[in-house]
Amino acid sequence: MNAIFKRFAAGLIVSASLTTSAMAAECIAPANPGGGWDFTCRTIGKIMYDIGAVDAPIQVTNMAGGGGGLAYSTVVNERNDDEDLIVAASSATATRLAQNAYGGMTADQVRFLGAIGADPGVIAVAADSPYKTLTDLLDAVKADPKSVTFAGGSAVGGFDHIKVLMALGRAGFNDIRAVKYIGLDGGGDAITQAIGGHVQAVTGDMSEVVGFLKSGDIRVLAAFTDERIPGFEDIPTAKEQGIDVVAVNWRGLYVPKGISDEAYQKWSDALAKVAASDEWHEAMVSHGLAPFTKVGPDFQNYVNGVIGEIAQLSRDIGVIK
Repeated sequence: MNAIFKRFAAGLIVSASLTTSAMAAECIAPANPGGGWDFTCRTIGKIMYDIGAVDAPIQVTNMAGGGGGLAYSTVVNERNDDEDLIVAASSATATRLAQNAYGGMTADQVRFLGAIGADPGVIAVAADSPYKTLTDLLDAVKADPKSVTFAGGSAVGGFDHIKVLMALGRAGFNDIRAVKYIGLDGGGDAITQAIGGHVQAVTGDMSEVVGFLKSGDIRVLAAFTDERIPGFEDIPTAKEQGIDVVAVNWRGLYVPKGISDEAYQKWSDALAKVAASDEWHEAMVSHGLAPFTKVGPDFQNYVNGVIGEIAQLSRDIGVIK
């Protein structure tokens, strides 16, 4: 009888251990190890624990598939009320939702938590380009759309393309099908095309152009940020030039829609603590990210606005119906 009790007690201990493990907070990176989503989960999760914003280390699960669609459908369909789950997201998430790339799923099926860093969107030209400002370039497109070709590292309808259309829309040019854009295999290829004189401008992210900027091969006409980029304060923002566009590849998180308001607030508070920490500042500097802090309902409203604008532009250029 004593032996039976011991086996029963041992079973209870194993069950308790498994239950504790299953309830540990988890961050899903919707991609393979390496890259932006994986960085978001691992870095933010580690800092949350290191600074005491959470009580236990956060487990990272890589769930690649469908450009983030597999993770999204898993959260919506299987883990809608899991209060111990956060999921890495970025501007690519918003773009794919706007373009119905997640099999009919919509942005209101999760709750966007916040973003605390971003790879700033930029428009650049070759060093010898006649265009000295963003307005010079946009005015040239307005005068003759065929005179300017943009190149970027995303396909037609991708975020690099969308950034240009947003800027032109703010400048009063809405014939967006007339805008010439070439999608190439990465930002480096796009920059090479500009340096070689094959295109007039490049649309991409700051991390893609830094090397070419430092070597003197290109000039960055504008950063699509609220404020000038730390370390690159000589680059004016689009806003300063009268083009009210903030277009950044933000690094952030969403949570299941069905969690309680208390759980949402708990994660919001934890993310805000990371944003304010020295550890996160150091991580941003080492990875070339700019400050971009929107947490809680403020971020949800921002994402909703971006998705609405991208969806409309995508319809206008025929990417979606």
